Amino acid sequence: MDTTGRPLDGSEKEKTGSEPYSDDFGGTVVRPAKGQKSGSAVESVDFAEAVADGEADIQSVVRDARVDEVLEEINRELIALKPVKQRIREIAALLVIDRLRGEMGLGSEAPTLHMSLTGSPGTGKTTVAFRMAEILHRLGYIERGHLVSVTRDDLVGQYVGHTAPKTKDVVKRALGGILFIDEAYYLHRPENERDYGQEAIEVLLQVMESERQNLVVLMAGYEGPMEEFFQANPGMGSRVAHHIRFPDYDVDELLQIAQLMVDKQGYEMSEDAERALRDYIERRLEQPRFAHGRSIRNAIERARMRQAIRLFEAKGKLTKKDLVTLEADDILQSSVFDDNGKDA
Repeated sequence: MDTTGRPLDGSEKEKTGSEPYSDDFGGTVVRPAKGQKSGSAVESVDFAEAVADGEADIQSVVRDARVDEVLEEINRELIALKPVKQRIREIAALLVIDRLRGEMGLGSEAPTLHMSLTGSPGTGKTTVAFRMAEILHRLGYIERGHLVSVTRDDLVGQYVGHTAPKTKDVVKRALGGILFIDEAYYLHRPENERDYGQEAIEVLLQVMESERQNLVVLMAGYEGPMEEFFQANPGMGSRVAHHIRFPDYDVDELLQIAQLMVDKQGYEMSEDAERALRDYIERRLEQPRFAHGRSIRNAIERARMRQAIRLFEAKGKLTKKDLVTLEADDILQSSVFDDNGKDA
């Protein structure tokens, strides 16, 4: 144990990866750390080995915990977002130094790790949440390194006495990892005096304090509603130490995201297709329910489908170039280019 009472040996009460996971927010999801197979565990670093003769080797900790690998993954996965990346790096640095201080007998209060991630849909909040789970686990702050993602429906019951047990069950599954609450402000509905969301908030307030060494709560959503949520629930706001804002992407950044997605899927775009996609993005940005990275991913998927049917109906011989190239027409067929078009 260090001075905060946290284990330093990487021991785990339960291995992660035993439950299914997905990237959406349709309900509770559990995802193991990257590179972690089902039923296996990624051990956290042993800080005792990094301290000798009164000196701490920071580089050995960063190397052994592979924190630098996670930070590089964030750099590769997220286009732009320099302030976000810098904030994650600062948090990682705080955690490393805190653990080294504990190992050298420099007592101090453990850092508060609960966070809020604010920004539009599709700006990388979920990606950062998963990567934070990796960092926290590798540095020994959480035992399992998994992430449980929920919305209001997973926490709030339908009748009197249902909410507290429901919320506590979710918390139990999240212990040793991260509880990610998407659009957390929907828990607070002051216009409805009979709403049970406040009961879920009270349970969360308790566990965010009592289980702070074994549970990290991340709350995500739009910036304005999240600020109102914290103002209406000051106890919640006081328990959240790190507020990370995710700015909207501009057209050029969204094009970079699209190119990254295309490359990963083994496709390429013709020059005309790239111009068509820029036009698509400029139009789509002006339409409702634009979700940045998610909308770009959907647009690429539909372009792939149109390419597939185009090649299928050609009924001729196909070259490798044919199979990997997305043409302008694969994008221009979108209803976004209609006068009253929507994202399709």
